[in-house]
Amino acid sequence: MRNLVLAIDQGTTGTTALLLDAEVRVVASHNVEFPSHYPQPGHVEHDVAEIWASVKQAVTGALAKAGLEASAIAAIGITNQRETSVFWDKDSGQPLHRALVWQDRRTADRCARLKAQGHEELFKRRTGLVLDPYFSGTKAAWVLDNVPGARAAASSGQALFGTIDSWLCWSLCGAHVTDPSNASRTLLMNLDGCAWDEELLGILDVPLACLPHIARSSEVYGHTRGLDFLPDGVPVAGLIGDQQGALFGQACFTAGMAKCTYGTGAFVLMNTGDDKVYSDNGMLTTVAWDVGGQVCYAIEGSAFIAGAAVQWLRDGLGLIGSAEEIEALARSVPDSGGVHFVPAFAGLGAPHWNPHARGLISGITGGTTKAHLARAALDGIAFQIADILESMSQDLGAPLAQLRVDGGAAKNDLLMQTQADLVGATCVRPRQLETTALGSGFLAGLAVGIWDSPEAVARAWAQDRRFEPDLDEASLASRRAGWSDAVRRA
Repeated sequence: MRNLVLAIDQGTTGTTALLLDAEVRVVASHNVEFPSHYPQPGHVEHDVAEIWASVKQAVTGALAKAGLEASAIAAIGITNQRETSVFWDKDSGQPLHRALVWQDRRTADRCARLKAQGHEELFKRRTGLVLDPYFSGTKAAWVLDNVPGARAAASSGQALFGTIDSWLCWSLCGAHVTDPSNASRTLLMNLDGCAWDEELLGILDVPLACLPHIARSSEVYGHTRGLDFLPDGVPVAGLIGDQQGALFGQACFTAGMAKCTYGTGAFVLMNTGDDKVYSDNGMLTTVAWDVGGQVCYAIEGSAFIAGAAVQWLRDGLGLIGSAEEIEALARSVPDSGGVHFVPAFAGLGAPHWNPHARGLISGITGGTTKAHLARAALDGIAFQIADILESMSQDLGAPLAQLRVDGGAAKNDLLMQTQADLVGATCVRPRQLETTALGSGFLAGLAVGIWDSPEAVARAWAQDRRFEPDLDEASLASRRAGWSDAVRRA
């Protein structure tokens, strides 16, 4: 009997498969990591064959943990690293080039030229985005301009373009589709009507023929076929970008509700309902989801590096043996000892949008220890989010009352308390931290009738712990001033 939803969360460093039952309980989950490739400074790529292998291993691993056969799966939802994009041949399925990851900065000069040509305001008004290498439109243009034969193949429709949701959906069921939450991250979709914008396509010189159909976030796109790890006939029924998936999974269904997901990067989204809120402070306007033809919008701020800073302390410097060790190490000192760590490994995102910024550690003295560096790394993550929320509050004209937090680093109590202190608002952690996968699973289940409304998601949401701000104004002002100085230096 098919009574489970499979959620595939395809992230930047790994893939998680999660099995949900009709009572919104997580039956099992399994994560499989895969590598990123760095052919030269500023270039970040993924091999989609390695991504696909991780998907297969994650799904079979979750089923094995649950002791179930794949025949129990009633629907599949997909959530993904949003701006990572790829071209592939529609017949062979072979990629024309490695996928260009959202962290990739190779199109910084192209974005600068587009700004110099006066296009930034047009793109912002149509797409809600800024001209930055983060987004996939200039990535598509780079492949078309630099891979022999790519432009001709794309123009004829022989080569297909998509973000990872599109590529996974095509691999699972043969449908070349995306949803508005992912399409709104390409620099190619007009927020009014959620359709590809021909003028913007012309500016970036990306042919319409290679682009996926923009479907809803919750509907049946096709059924599995010809796979060696899933049976034929399972509906693929939910698509949503990872951060919008977390907003849905956190049950932030009311305008004004906000969440922050701490993964490789950290991402704040606030539901703005039917309203498209345009920022004067570097925030993005984006589609949250389209359910039942009702489009919900959000305002977003992104910090490109969060958990990746902890990974760098582990893998790059060898200061810790595992990511989980950082909390105890950081707690061994009362503060960072004046050290500031700006993790601008891939430039700075909101509200600065500086693709040329680079990571910086300042304030080092002879008394600085690895514990101070660990504490500064956690502070650096929380400071980035505080900057984003301050800018967001200025756009909305009201301070944030509560922030729902999730993602792997949300397990870190010290980081969560630091976050509450720096934003001056309550941080609430749910029992289930894999909210990104939950969101896509919920959307797939809604499409096939396992749940009848989003309210079932809201009823299933449960709090684990609240973190209340506990920092006096003078201390907060001093810490923020030190951080601002370090950002300026970066």
